[in-house]
Amino acid sequence: MLFGETRSKIDHIAGSLLNPEVAREMHIVYLTKGVLATTAIEGNTLSEEEARQRIEGDLDLPPSREYLGREIDNVIVAFNEIKDELVAGVAPPMGRATIENYNRMILRDLELDQGVVPGEIPPHVVGVGSYVGAPREDCEFLLDRLSEWLNGPDFTPRSPDWDLPMALVKAIVAHLYIAWIHPFGDGNGRTARLMELRILLEAGVPTPATHLLSNHYNQTRTEYYRQLREASRGDAGVLPFVRYALQGFVDGLGEQLSTVRTQQFADRWEQYVYQQFGRATTPARLRQRQLVLEMSEIDVPLSKAELRTLSPGLVEMYHGKTDKTLSRDINAVLKMGLVRRQAGGYVPNKRVIKAFLPVMAEASES
Repeated sequence: MLFGETRSKIDHIAGSLLNPEVAREMHIVYLTKGVLATTAIEGNTLSEEEARQRIEGDLDLPPSREYLGREIDNVIVAFNEIKDELVAGVAPPMGRATIENYNRMILRDLELDQGVVPGEIPPHVVGVGSYVGAPREDCEFLLDRLSEWLNGPDFTPRSPDWDLPMALVKAIVAHLYIAWIHPFGDGNGRTARLMELRILLEAGVPTPATHLLSNHYNQTRTEYYRQLREASRGDAGVLPFVRYALQGFVDGLGEQLSTVRTQQFADRWEQYVYQQFGRATTPARLRQRQLVLEMSEIDVPLSKAELRTLSPGLVEMYHGKTDKTLSRDINAVLKMGLVRRQAGGYVPNKRVIKAFLPVMAEASES
């Protein structure tokens, strides 16, 4: 069921036409969430707003906190490099050298503990909390074996319908196995999440959705660590962790779809308003149409006095006009069914376009 939901929701998101402003906002919001999650789960304390400012090049940090910004910068550089390589068709195979390079990119120019070299397996034992990673002498073999497995027949889709489900399983277990092996002196979690990102991008997952797993792990950090512990004990295998990750991915897709539907509803409402006014050319009709469109941006009832000052454009249109003109305009759009009265003032009558939705019988409560 979860696999089916991911396929359906991703197909919907990938096929949704959004206006450029909303598409960019959706991209930057989930890029910020994903990048911050990738670093926050390992201790980065920047806020989401600060992370967004850093991504957009608008955040200069004091020297004592600059390393937090560099962690964000490194993830962005790595993400863009992976994306550009995949788009150009020159991405290296997922081998040990690639995994080591991801760690190198993640740790570039950061101040690290003694003995930690980016992209290299240190001679000392590495772990997190009470968990200890694999013996150092086994790490190269385990990374090679992991790469062979990820590139091998176990993850070959049985049919095109299974492309996405198998990519999701592959991404999740790649993350899990890097967390288990824990080969590098630092940045193992960030390296795991880069591998996850790369596998999802490679499978054609839209970029906003590729950040959802990292965001889920960060939002449910306590459960994330519990699931990692349970999986490492080996009693129940990897399926509980896969199910936990998939559920978070589906929930995140649902949030993104809500954003898409909100935008599509707003676009359809604007289109409907233009259709109702037809080829309006008179000052009164242009003014009334603008009044309805400006009201559509506000979520609360507006008084008559507030209507004429909703935007600089409306202020200009009503400059020199009396209250009678405004009253005539309000009555006209009320009569057209584009605006309705309610307690506190006037609101756009957006519910009129809900009639365009498919007819459905209400499900019985039993």
